[in-house]
Amino acid sequence: MFAALASHPWAYPMLEVAHIVGIALLLGNLVLIEARVWGFGPALPAEPLARLGLAIAVAGFSLCAVSGLVMFATMPQELLANRVFTAKMALIAVAACNAGLFHARGSLQRLDGPARALMAVSTLLWLLVITCGRWIGYV
Repeated sequence: MFAALASHPWAYPMLEVAHIVGIALLLGNLVLIEARVWGFGPALPAEPLARLGLAIAVAGFSLCAVSGLVMFATMPQELLANRVFTAKMALIAVAACNAGLFHARGSLQRLDGPARALMAVSTLLWLLVITCGRWIGYV
């Protein structure tokens, strides 16, 4: 079934489109929240903005996860043998731990130096995830 998906003329490209839309929703909203944590838009209350932004970011991550799992299922052996793919998966795990730390310490209520550092690390990690994702086909 998944092999047929990979050979269909438009199915796999549409999965890639869904994956990119998920990336846009995830990273776009994280950058918005990061801007607020860094002090931009001080008239916007951080917590309500973050609730909205994080809900959309989670929806984007979910779209990426579902589309990514289906794409993975079309060629699991090749992807598991690809060092860039494994690096991407490791970076996603580190990004999840970073997000957990950000929320566990109550960073949205503090908006302090460590909160800004964790948000900067988050954005860097997601940019590295995207970079690895683009390089998978070339390594």
